[in-house]
Amino acid sequence: MESLTIKGDFILTPDDVDFICTRASGAGGQYVNRTDSAVQLRYKLDKVPENIRSRIQGNISNEGYLLIDAQEHRSQLQNKEAAYARLAGLLRRAAHPPKPRRATKPTMASRLKRLQSKRLHSQKKKLRGRGFKDSD
Repeated sequence: MESLTIKGDFILTPDDVDFICTRASGAGGQYVNRTDSAVQLRYKLDKVPENIRSRIQGNISNEGYLLIDAQEHRSQLQNKEAAYARLAGLLRRAAHPPKPRRATKPTMASRLKRLQSKRLHSQKKKLRGRGFKDSD
């Protein structure tokens, strides 16, 4: 795990994260009951700039830690690397602001198509009733 530069001035280092090792859940037989291969990464978000922090989506504790669980590998080291890579990807995505949405209007053809479909649906429902009445 190496240090990563995110958005120019913000640097993520392995020293900034804490790992808690636990037993993995799920299938795995007797092996899963003996080894602490699952990893929970804890990262304190106070070092992250506010503009990036506001866009982070994930499991954030009441103390301000971002929590990432990894248990897809049998090896604790591989799970640590997977959790660290997931954290780096999450921070990279949050560092790029989303493109602003441009408001658009539905075209006239799409509006007419929608109304026609509603008319057909309404007629189909009327035909299912007891007393068939054609109003058109």
